[in-house]
Amino acid sequence: MRMLNPPHPGEFVKTEVIEPHGLTVVAAAKVLGVSRPALSTFLNGRSDLSGMMALRIEKAFGVKMDTLMRMQSSYDIARTRAREGELDVEPYRPAKRDPDLASQRAKEIIS
Repeated sequence: MRMLNPPHPGEFVKTEVIEPHGLTVVAAAKVLGVSRPALSTFLNGRSDLSGMMALRIEKAFGVKMDTLMRMQSSYDIARTRAREGELDVEPYRPAKRDPDLASQRAKEIIS
């Protein structure tokens, strides 16, 4: 079952990791070794989760990096799919091959 509107991973980290530990953004940033603005931007969904941030969260709080990165991917896919109608791209259909042209090319290669 595909989630139509998966949450931003920052929302998950904020509500399921940071808040249950009773940490402020400042304290959590210190634990993670990042700046308060960088963590705040992520937690509030204004920046994507980087691999390094995911690894920091795994090391500090035990939430697997793979899980967090899958959350980011699901979020990105849903956000991009929502904009699908903005694209004007037609399916590629190769031109039909001219059998005489193919024969001519085969003769050129053999010669």
